[in-house]
Amino acid sequence: MRRPLLSWLAAASLLAACASPPSSFTYNAAQQPEAASGLTAKPGWATTKFAVAAANPLATDAGYQVLKAGGSAVDAAIAVQMVLALVEPQSSGIGGGTFLLHYNGREVEAFDGRETAPAAADERLFLGADGKPLAFYDAVVGGRSVGVPGTLRVLEMAHRQYGRLPWAALFQPAITLADQGFRVSPRLNTLLKSEAHLAKDPTARAYFFQANGEPVAVGSTLRNPELAAVLRRVANEGARAFYDGEIAQAIVDKVQRHAGNPGKLARADLAGYQPKKRAPICHDYRASARDWRVCGFPPPSSGAIAIGQILGILNNTNAGSLPLVGALPSADWLHLYTEAARLAFADRGQYLGDPDFVQPPGGDWMTLLDPAYLAARARLIGARSMKTAQPGTPGQRTSRYAPAPEQVEHGTSHISIVDAYGNAIAMTTTIEDQFGSRQMVRGFLLNNELTDFSFAPADAQGRPIVNRVQPGKRPRSSMAPTLVFDKATGQLVASAGSPGGALIIHYTAKTLYGMLNWGLNAQQAIDLPNFGSTNGPTLLEQRRFAPSVVQALQARGHEVRELDMTSGLQAIQRTPTGWFGGADPRREGVVMGD
Repeated sequence: MRRPLLSWLAAASLLAACASPPSSFTYNAAQQPEAASGLTAKPGWATTKFAVAAANPLATDAGYQVLKAGGSAVDAAIAVQMVLALVEPQSSGIGGGTFLLHYNGREVEAFDGRETAPAAADERLFLGADGKPLAFYDAVVGGRSVGVPGTLRVLEMAHRQYGRLPWAALFQPAITLADQGFRVSPRLNTLLKSEAHLAKDPTARAYFFQANGEPVAVGSTLRNPELAAVLRRVANEGARAFYDGEIAQAIVDKVQRHAGNPGKLARADLAGYQPKKRAPICHDYRASARDWRVCGFPPPSSGAIAIGQILGILNNTNAGSLPLVGALPSADWLHLYTEAARLAFADRGQYLGDPDFVQPPGGDWMTLLDPAYLAARARLIGARSMKTAQPGTPGQRTSRYAPAPEQVEHGTSHISIVDAYGNAIAMTTTIEDQFGSRQMVRGFLLNNELTDFSFAPADAQGRPIVNRVQPGKRPRSSMAPTLVFDKATGQLVASAGSPGGALIIHYTAKTLYGMLNWGLNAQQAIDLPNFGSTNGPTLLEQRRFAPSVVQALQARGHEVRELDMTSGLQAIQRTPTGWFGGADPRREGVVMGD
């Protein structure tokens, strides 16, 4: 057995995996990491039986111990998520939502734990007294932006179907670390230093900041007994302990009683929340003379459809004949990619929203991935950038909706896991913006997921926007948990995904293209510089491309912007001897397995 591990993460005493469903699990807290924030080279990790990739080593270790004890991929995902809620609170947690894509050895299932708008919300939620959309952070900070959390309910649903270890046991890693404390990482400290709004909440200020106003120091021990108490309740009583009773009341009070920006979340919204199981979006993709089957999450996520459109459009160009140049994408290839991205994002803004409120074009979301439609879209790509693309007419029907204006999206964490039983997950989880709504209650942060809706409900002509706020509606997401299969054999070949708001689509597409088209391993594909377009300027990761590449794109009419593009990719791919996992050098993640 091999357990790949960074040098600063000491081995723990672990239970051996069981052939039959195990009945117990003992967690042993690992030596705690102090990985640097910023760009840190990762080696990639080879395993033979199972693997788990997550955004923080303590979370990865918790998932590893669950798999080692005979747990399933879903079991490990629950343990990982609970630890992430503690050690990476800026990105995800029990106050947010989750998309879980699961493969059970026979079929792919999509478990939807996306947040919903309160019953009292309406399409004017993010309009000011003057009838104009609020500034982003005027909407985010406070109770107004908080949607009904879905993470615990959807994980409970998945566990009832695929759990092997007891539900309560899976909370022990997070409870232990919350009680004993964990060491503050440089990344958390760095993000706190740059955070302008979190300290406005007295509860968050007392937890995350010292008396002198400075963030908790790197390496200092941070304990969270309030979160430990909540997790004990949920472990013992199930998710209903969160959605009804005193915890639910504490959430509602926090939202409704915000002094300057109260929200509309009510007890009935929490009590009535239901996760959903949806059919995944799967499409064929040919690369390197092989046929693949790429599966992702359906609406209300836009991730799978946008990625499928980008890959499909590229396959109708000469992109496949353009190799990496000096281990980097060429200007010619970047031109084709970003033009395909503009076309995909134009359709995304026009058509994609909560399927319980929005009809797909032509009656089927797959019209957006129809090969003939994508071939026609590809013919719009010329020698010069189109700068801003217009939506197409998939299914040959004109939409009555207005295109959604571009707006800010942030946040999130991704988990990829394969277990010893043939199951796999790709799970992306979020509280949306960094530190969510900046509202802390009972040791966890509440999401600001409602700001993923369009702030403006209609355009200047009065046409409604697909992704406008409506009661009970799920906001459109860019999360893109992805599973890839060999079409000929049906064998799972990869699990991948990333945080990063709207740019999740590009981070994940880049990784898939790197593995399937350029023959890179998971780590090499993740390491590629980031790039993309959300139907505006061409975006390039700062300090990663030569001036000649920028100049070549500009010569083709691209408005190029170089900026930090902090992905948090995780990917696991099949190898002849087992699995190989990669983690993003831009964050703290690692991969572990046997």
